[in-house]
Amino acid sequence: MSSITLNNLNKTYPNGFLSVKNVSLFIEDGEFVTFHGPSGCGKSTILRMIGGLEEITSGEIYLGDLLLNEVLPRDRRLAMAFQNYALYPGLNVYENISLGLTLRDFPKNIIDTRVNSAVEFLKISHILNKKIRSITETEKQKTALARAIVCHPKVFLVDEDFSRGNPRRRVEMLRDVLRINHELKITTLYITNDYQEAVNLKKKIVFMKDGEIIPAEEYLS
Repeated sequence: MSSITLNNLNKTYPNGFLSVKNVSLFIEDGEFVTFHGPSGCGKSTILRMIGGLEEITSGEIYLGDLLLNEVLPRDRRLAMAFQNYALYPGLNVYENISLGLTLRDFPKNIIDTRVNSAVEFLKISHILNKKIRSITETEKQKTALARAIVCHPKVFLVDEDFSRGNPRRRVEMLRDVLRINHELKITTLYITNDYQEAVNLKKKIVFMKDGEIIPAEEYLS
């Protein structure tokens, strides 16, 4: 199962700032959930704790029946889209997409099959042999998405910074992420500060303020 369960999740930083306060939430297998709230409300911190990039102060995170609290990030079967794409400019598109599988010693034929499937899905087969430094920003974005899905993650975590600054590229990114969720059946968590964007996605919205999940009517009042 690829459901996510958060039980009384808390995050307190060394300076005493309580970023996430007793958050409990169940996300169904295959669901697309949008986290919306102002900057600093704790939504990105929650994604980073799920991904294992942020230490949990207290509470529990489950992937299906598996408690993730002590599981290393690389063993969580999750993918996360980063702001700068985290691509290696000296490598070509194929090498960037396949890197995670190569490091895990997957057989070459399986790597080729998965990479080809991912680039066909995202319509970037024509740039497979190009260096990262020579492709467009949109192509870099799609390469990062291909690298995420090639590892067959159970959950996909997408922060809004992944495509900040270019409205057209952001629309393209959202279209791809929605396809990944719908066609590949990958549970997807997406963060946005933009209320209209959250509404337009027509998916479940989790409203946050001051580190807590709050009812929609309270958030909008």
